[in-house]
Amino acid sequence: MDDSFPLVTVVTPSYNQGRFIRETILSVLEQDYPNIEYIIMDGASSDETAAVAAEFEGRLTFISEPDRGQSHAINKGFALARGEIVAWLNSDDVFLPGAVRHAVEALQNDPDCGACYGEGYQIDIDGNVISRFGPTRKFDLWMLLHLSDYILQQTVFFRRAVFDRVGWLDESLHYGMDWEILMRIGLQYPLRYIPEYMGAIREYAAAKTAAGGAPRVRELIKIMRRHTGAMLPPGAILYGLPTYTRIWNDRIEALCPAPLRPFGARLQRVLERLNAQSSGLTLRYAQGIFSDGWASTRARLVMQPPRARYLEVDVSLPEWAPLDGQRIRFRSAGRVFAEERFGNGDFTIPVAIPRDSWDAPFFFSIDAERFFRPEREPGHRELRKLSYLLRDVRYSS
Repeated sequence: MDDSFPLVTVVTPSYNQGRFIRETILSVLEQDYPNIEYIIMDGASSDETAAVAAEFEGRLTFISEPDRGQSHAINKGFALARGEIVAWLNSDDVFLPGAVRHAVEALQNDPDCGACYGEGYQIDIDGNVISRFGPTRKFDLWMLLHLSDYILQQTVFFRRAVFDRVGWLDESLHYGMDWEILMRIGLQYPLRYIPEYMGAIREYAAAKTAAGGAPRVRELIKIMRRHTGAMLPPGAILYGLPTYTRIWNDRIEALCPAPLRPFGARLQRVLERLNAQSSGLTLRYAQGIFSDGWASTRARLVMQPPRARYLEVDVSLPEWAPLDGQRIRFRSAGRVFAEERFGNGDFTIPVAIPRDSWDAPFFFSIDAERFFRPEREPGHRELRKLSYLLRDVRYSS
């Protein structure tokens, strides 16, 4: 096979998902890419899974034996994989046409990145599109560690070699092993976002994510604490509040006697509003960097271990912004290691990285002295505190 078509191994962990697995298999085998190895790691299913897989004999490898769960099955499949690029696709999810080709092109064009991911859809039990997977965004390591699993696993492709450095999936995890392995990879390698629709996740009541409840939230918080050191990372609010709001509202429904049901319904609505408001504010404000590029008085960032001894930070202040003479301080591990002052215009600020941060992922913040709140309309100002436009942060070559 031509070197321009590196072997891609796709692993499907499977257990009693015969209803869906034909669609999953076809979504892999009908890709417009000529060099795919496909392995199904089945956990000794008792349904029609084996019969469906037998229809594709010679086009895939089907291994059916007891395992210790989904992560163990994926790890076994990756250990068997011959491809230099690997992915896993759950037995009720699908790739979209062109997914493998887009992934290979992205990884070939960016030899430093450890994995790539793209856009995707949520589909219902019958395979109908519900919506775009809304959280997807360009790669941001701080957000991945502290706030949100915004990467749709069904679109992720890895370089096989990264697992030699970061290790396999954590088999002790049941709900968040896909997020946790992305954290470990992201702490060592850039992840590349592809603006193409590549996969779909099937959402239904029996699906693991939907049925996880409080145990899922506790596991996700444990994962965030492990990689950030924060006792209450903002993602605890983002994932915890919706789950516990549902739990509390179910208890109100069950425990409210008939005469108090109108009061209980009002209390449920209050909890729903508080959940929506708190989750929205957390998602928007926790990092201090907004979707339009403006930074607040504290912008929080994380970067892979330094590949150079300096950062280059691109900032801007439009002429109309009332912030001439802005002063920013760079802070890491509780201490200021650099500061700069700038006026209106576009600037690239060189920043020396502290010596004790040369060999590890670099957690830091940029603290601004001044801010303003723009008017949305006459007499009504935004809640956001805007300090400067943060255009880019990169290691200096």
